[in-house]
Amino acid sequence: MANIEIYQHQVDPDQYPALLDAKAECLRQLFEDFQVPELEVYASAPKHFRLRAEFRLWHEGDRCFYAMSEPGDKSKKYEVLDFPIASELINRLMAELLKAITPNELLRRQLFQVEFLTTLSGDALITLIYHKKLDEEWQAEAEKLQQQLGFPIIGRSRKQKLVLERDYVTEVLNVDGEQYSYRQIEGGFTQPNGEMNQRMLSWARNASDEFTGDLLELYCGNGNFSVALANKYNKVLATEISKTSVYAAQENIRANNVDNLIIARLSSEEFVQALRGERQFTRLKDIDLSGYDFQTVLVDPPRAGLDDESVKQVQQYDNIIYISCNPNTLERNLAVLTETHDIKRFALFDQFPYTDHIETGVVLVRKNQA
Repeated sequence: MANIEIYQHQVDPDQYPALLDAKAECLRQLFEDFQVPELEVYASAPKHFRLRAEFRLWHEGDRCFYAMSEPGDKSKKYEVLDFPIASELINRLMAELLKAITPNELLRRQLFQVEFLTTLSGDALITLIYHKKLDEEWQAEAEKLQQQLGFPIIGRSRKQKLVLERDYVTEVLNVDGEQYSYRQIEGGFTQPNGEMNQRMLSWARNASDEFTGDLLELYCGNGNFSVALANKYNKVLATEISKTSVYAAQENIRANNVDNLIIARLSSEEFVQALRGERQFTRLKDIDLSGYDFQTVLVDPPRAGLDDESVKQVQQYDNIIYISCNPNTLERNLAVLTETHDIKRFALFDQFPYTDHIETGVVLVRKNQA
């Protein structure tokens, strides 16, 4: 096999506690100049914690296999036989899919990427991505494959998306003794570590027990936090710019019978402009912003963190729940936020074991507030 080696993912559950301790110490050192409370550390399951994965498909004659590239050297390929950080369902479907498509030239030819999306509740979605136009003949074969695997399949190619059954999975999360149903759409953002997501939601709900009034959430995605937090507040208004995520959030509001939550399709910057009266948006025409008593804001921004204007806006609220996927931008934002607020809770959620990625939760309360 020319220039191909077997990929061995470095997963050693015995080493996980030490790796997590190192992350926690890194976080403590980064924020040692802030007056932070004791760090709450939430450990992940050491294996099978990741609910989504994507792989390149490499072809050698009539044989194909999952492959990964050498970091910084795409010419070096590794064959992936299993993927222990991914869910057990992903590992099962990896093998079953490969066995099914290898003898099927129509399904195999010019297939270059496979994506798996699974849930804690046992649902799954498989996306096959091609360098060719997908026709009726392909669809007929893909429908047979879908029936064989028992989960829906999507075919993608340039300017094509063929949905054979559905383009989403339904997740059911158990949080504080309650079940929450979430539609997670293919291509949309979802928390990859489902067990850790449940812990994050429980943590945010527990923090909310101390707060009153209404909640504003920026960057709400598919409503992951706002749906689970809705019964902790009088009313909730959440904003999200992605049409796909807003659609999923609306479905999740209905599925969970939430009657005090509204999603507005706006960016955080646009919402700040609307609150200040600087711009009017038709997407807000049926929402009376003056009727809200926003005392708490929840933000879960992208890696770039909050922009300067959003930081200033967030400072207007008594309570801030900040979920961060980048400690460096969090540090920058907290340098400003702590001018007006005190840090009351500080947590590490290990979404991505065996990596340098650190997910952080911070609760801030306005200074001199009882």
